Amino acid sequence: MPKYYCDYCDAFLTHDSPSVRKTHNGGRKHKENVKMYYQSWMEQQAQKLVDATARAFTQQQRLGGTGPRPQTQMPMPLPAPTAMPYALVPNVMHSQLSQIPLPPHQIHY
Repeated sequence: MPKYYCDYCDAFLTHDSPSVRKTHNGGRKHKENVKMYYQSWMEQQAQKLVDATARAFTQQQRLGGTGPRPQTQMPMPLPAPTAMPYALVPNVMHSQLSQIPLPPHQIHY
C-alpha cells in the first residue's frame, strides 16, 4: 500500500488509510505546520502588495506626479431624510416578524 505524504509536515505517514490521515491531521504538530504555512503565505501576499504600491509610487514620482489632485467639483449633498416617520418603523418590523413561524415548543395556545 502506498504511503501518504503530508505537504505541510514534509513527512510520509506509515500508510494511506483514512484513520491514519485523520489522526495525523488532528495532531498538534500538523495543525501548527498548517498555521505556519498559511501565515507565511499571507505575509508573502502582503509584501507583494507593499512592493507593488511602493513601485507605483516611485513611478508616479519619476513621471512628475504631485500626489492626489485637488477636488474640482463640489461634493454631492446628502440625500433628504425619508418621509416615513421613525415611530412607524418598529410596527412595520413587528408585522414582518410576526409572519415568521415559531418552533413548535414556543407556540402558546
